[in-house]
Amino acid sequence: MPRRYDPERRQRIIDAAIRVVGAKGIAGLSHRSVAAEADVPLGSTTYHFKTLDELLVAALRQSNEGFAKVMAAGGAFEDPDADIAAELARLLGEWFAGERAGLELEYELYLAALRRPALRPVAAEWCQGLTEVLTPRTDPVTARALVALMDGISLEVLLTGGEYDEAYARDVLGRLLARGGGRGA
Repeated sequence: MPRRYDPERRQRIIDAAIRVVGAKGIAGLSHRSVAAEADVPLGSTTYHFKTLDELLVAALRQSNEGFAKVMAAGGAFEDPDADIAAELARLLGEWFAGERAGLELEYELYLAALRRPALRPVAAEWCQGLTEVLTPRTDPVTARALVALMDGISLEVLLTGGEYDEAYARDVLGRLLARGGGRGA
């Protein structure tokens, strides 16, 4: 039987891995569980991703793309008159307005880097990418601090089950920008 050409298979495997982690957590991820979820032969998952860490790297990279793209696409970080604190707080609010399970999944993948060193470069890429978006409006140290603060706010909301408070986020982000010499605070 000739091999079937399936150019979307790799992407389906990544999407399936994200669904498996969302449903069962990192501990529920295996080549077998992903193959079943993607409806592909087990050999396909190991062909495209030799290790689970390789699969997790692809899943984390895909998950990270969303927020960074939203930030970059907004254009407010290039506008010298934009209120950066308000814009960041608004973007976090939009992120939290989406499906909560999706946010939890993104952070589960992100925090998996604590135990899986292969994921650390991808987590660092995410932080660096956001920092680069912010650097034209502030210095690099303040930009990194803003990313860390947004992470902290996000984790607090997710871990406590609380509601996102956009006014609070705007206030603390504004304070950080004012102390860091950010332009547009």
